[in-house]
Amino acid sequence: MTTHATQWDRSERLRGTVALVTGASSGIGEATAQALAAHGATLALVARRADRLDSLATDIRRGGGEALVVAADVADRSAAEGAIARVADALGRIDIVINNAGVMLLGPVATSTVDDWERMLNVNLHGALYVAHAALPHLLKAAADGPRRVADLINVSSVAGRLVRLGSGVYSATKHGLGAFSESLRQEVGGKFVRVALVEPGSTATELRSHNRPEVVEAIKARLGPIEVLQPRDIAESICHIVTRPRHVAINELLIRPSEQVT
Repeated sequence: MTTHATQWDRSERLRGTVALVTGASSGIGEATAQALAAHGATLALVARRADRLDSLATDIRRGGGEALVVAADVADRSAAEGAIARVADALGRIDIVINNAGVMLLGPVATSTVDDWERMLNVNLHGALYVAHAALPHLLKAAADGPRRVADLINVSSVAGRLVRLGSGVYSATKHGLGAFSESLRQEVGGKFVRVALVEPGSTATELRSHNRPEVVEAIKARLGPIEVLQPRDIAESICHIVTRPRHVAINELLIRPSEQVT
């Protein structure tokens, strides 16, 4: 875990708000939690690995922020709904939700397992839907009477939500589905000042790649070559840019690739 809250420039743009981040125990989720805390938000950290969340919360507090740890697997509907309820009860509101929890298990259809497919569907798609549905009443309330009079739901997708590669069929299916859900929800609640954004990172230095079989990891390395990939902080900074725009500005979709990644 990278624990350097002091590296972020502090501001007060999100003071008085509560930001909930799923998949906060590593990678993009961890970096985004750090960045939002540096902007003054109180953080609700949601993931399965409680020890990692405890370490992150300690680091945020050391940097002058506030954080609540909620150990939960959002792929479980009752756990996801319970996490939202606990955050709302403990912190009194939810102004920002970052739907970041995800898994990437690639490989040919013929040699992949249905268990891997179900895990991706449950985390990447079902989990995001469970969190969004449970959090929506709180976001609508925050938009109506919160300190900013606007709320934000950001779904972290992938470049795989725009294009499909050999071996990424089910992963891409989950990310295409997340994009469709985001656009429909945007049309539904945008007029009520709940801004829905889809963030699509290209190759980023996270744990996702390492969860694959060795031959898949090698295939990814060969496809990308020796390019300089994105860092979690790069995505976190973009997420902070989205949620700190003035009330009348909504960034609905953001695709972020390394400069050298052409597809």
